[in-house]
Amino acid sequence: MTEHDQLPLPDYDHLPVEGLTTRIRTLDAQGVQTLLEYERAHANRLQVVTVMENRLSALRDGAQPSGGDPASSAVDDPAHASGGSKVSEATSGPPINPPSQGDPTNPAQPR
Repeated sequence: MTEHDQLPLPDYDHLPVEGLTTRIRTLDAQGVQTLLEYERAHANRLQVVTVMENRLSALRDGAQPSGGDPASSAVDDPAHASGGSKVSEATSGPPINPPSQGDPTNPAQPR
């Protein structure tokens, strides 16, 4: 049985499923197999087991690890993401005005 400290992803127990999906793409087949065995022995979450089984199958069929550092924070991991909103004034949409409920000139109002 693999101990928590020996897992290929050091913060495995604290990763949300979305962050885990990104992180396991950096692992080879042995790393994914180790995590799969650990998951089955501990939380045994169906969604996580399914993602790992699919990734393991893809690696056995010739897929390659995506590279990168599996210990780095994932982009889609909100617990580890840094910074705030990426929306700026240049990329935001137009201002939205609430409808004026009693205005007969409002095109959304029935006449």
